[in-house]
Amino acid sequence: MDYDFAILDFFDESDEATALRRGWIDGVLRGFREDRPEDELVTRWVNHYRTDRVVVRGAWLPAGEFGAGPIPVATYASFDKTLNAGRELVPLRMITDVTTSASHRRRGLLRRLIEDDLSDAVAQGVPIAALTASEATIYGRWGFGPATFRRGIEVDTSPGFAFRSFVDPGRVELIEPLDAWPHVKGVFDVFHARQRGSVEWPSPYQDMHTGTYDFTGGGGNRKLRAAVHLDDGGQVDGFTLFKHGEKDTVKVDEMVALSPAAQLGLWSFLAGMDRVKTVTFNLAHPDDPITWALTDLNRVKTTEIEEFLWLRILDVPRALAARPWAADGTIVLEVDDPHGHAAGRYAVEAGDGVAAVSRTEEEPDVRVTAETLGSLYLSDVGVQQLRRAGRIDGTDDAVRRFAAMADLSDPPYSLTGF
Repeated sequence: MDYDFAILDFFDESDEATALRRGWIDGVLRGFREDRPEDELVTRWVNHYRTDRVVVRGAWLPAGEFGAGPIPVATYASFDKTLNAGRELVPLRMITDVTTSASHRRRGLLRRLIEDDLSDAVAQGVPIAALTASEATIYGRWGFGPATFRRGIEVDTSPGFAFRSFVDPGRVELIEPLDAWPHVKGVFDVFHARQRGSVEWPSPYQDMHTGTYDFTGGGGNRKLRAAVHLDDGGQVDGFTLFKHGEKDTVKVDEMVALSPAAQLGLWSFLAGMDRVKTVTFNLAHPDDPITWALTDLNRVKTTEIEEFLWLRILDVPRALAARPWAADGTIVLEVDDPHGHAAGRYAVEAGDGVAAVSRTEEEPDVRVTAETLGSLYLSDVGVQQLRRAGRIDGTDDAVRRFAAMADLSDPPYSLTGF
């Protein structure tokens, strides 16, 4: 069957374009097994897509075909923001709202949409693409590799919860989420500029983090609460957004701190609330100090570890030059990429934490696929670990040299879903 592929203009106010927009949104929600959209959701969705300059792609049944109409059989959207690669913020093609109708699977729809978009990213000079996947087996074939992992924790804050020696030099204040937004956004912007692996927030985060709109339930989010941490000089240096749950629980939606003291101050606040025995957070920082700051480290349980941010390297020299390097050295890296974007051999010369990367015809020391390069990029998984899994080829000496250069001691961290 032939399909009609198109890019929608979300700024077009004609009746036809309005119907196609709503149909496209309905297609996304149908693909993710959500309710049909109500008017406010459509309005906010369109406004956010306009703000982020989202490119909206889809595939429709041709006119006259049974089932044809404004709802597409495949959806795909992307927009450009930034990734903190460690040495600089690099342009990032962010992919979202990818669905295929259950009755039109395995017909090449996603292939057409994603390959067109990746080719466009290359043409626009965007060196890296990213997504957060609902299934871990789909995107490796297009060169995406899991690059950061989401860690869920559960903290027992029942009587006996205590820090070894922590005394907060600052203080925490509860304020309304809408009033907290300028402070929340300000802290995140500083965090994003500092934290390797961080991805810039899309515009819907303002609605979500102010409680203005709940994209999962509709209407305002009346359960959302906000607290900010102030340092000893009265400057906001951290925040948490949370909800009270059943059975004396608190679920943290977001927590960002610019110092260990601010992080522990926020944990102390959450643990100290009346009738709270458990605090959960499913995007905890891998270096969160709480476990080792407590008198009983067993009060912190890891409840889940899942892949989170997937990366696809499109411009190898640009991407590798934007990240830090741990040791001086030279390696020739060969990348196998059936789609061609990252394919080739590259001389990587690292010195003083910076790498110069250029194409070469020299024999490679180390060979990886584009998918494996995506996983290696932020160094959340080590070179030797991937080598043991059969994901990296090279002599023992070459792989050791590559690991010394590429593996970074501090973990990456992303808390941006899209």
